[in-house]
Amino acid sequence: MKELPADSQNGEIQSCLTTHPSRHHFAARLNSGVMQHTDPMIQLRPYSPTDTDAIAAVILPIQQHEFGIPITIEAQPDLRNVQEFYQHGSGNFWVAEIEGRIVGTIALLDIGNGDAALRKMFVSESFRGKEHGVAQRLLQELLKWAGEKQLRRIYLGTTEQFLAAHRFYEKNGFLQIAKSDLPGSFPVMSVDTKFYCLSLQTAA
Repeated sequence: MKELPADSQNGEIQSCLTTHPSRHHFAARLNSGVMQHTDPMIQLRPYSPTDTDAIAAVILPIQQHEFGIPITIEAQPDLRNVQEFYQHGSGNFWVAEIEGRIVGTIALLDIGNGDAALRKMFVSESFRGKEHGVAQRLLQELLKWAGEKQLRRIYLGTTEQFLAAHRFYEKNGFLQIAKSDLPGSFPVMSVDTKFYCLSLQTAA
């Protein structure tokens, strides 16, 4: 899958820096029908050190061949040290397995001040779509974790050509924001041109 990771919605899109759904709204979204169409064979779990090569085997072909991004594993040190990059504070990294094969990934990077960045959301081509529900399950797991950690906002960056990813994020409540609305701690990647934010609770 694209680093999933939606086309822009028509009309004015409010910055989520000033739009804060309540916790009740967030909980309702987690339990809504959009989360329900999933393959019962999917198993989700946090990353373990033995997953490194299998994760690279999912992510690199999507980056290099589907989207023509000339990136290597060496240029992504986070994939070689997932525990150090993601599994600290309120962050984590999850994999989706079907019959023991890793077919999807998603990461949450703690960037401080109750904020986090959604990273490394990929699903192998053969396991995309509503009939599998891998992407939805991964996002649902991440949002459940974020709620438990009482995070306030989740940000992400993507590229203009990832149209299916844009639709996916928008369907799940993310709002497009300007780059200037990102917190200073958000790690902008060189390929990022489009940015989104999801508010998880009412600001204090």
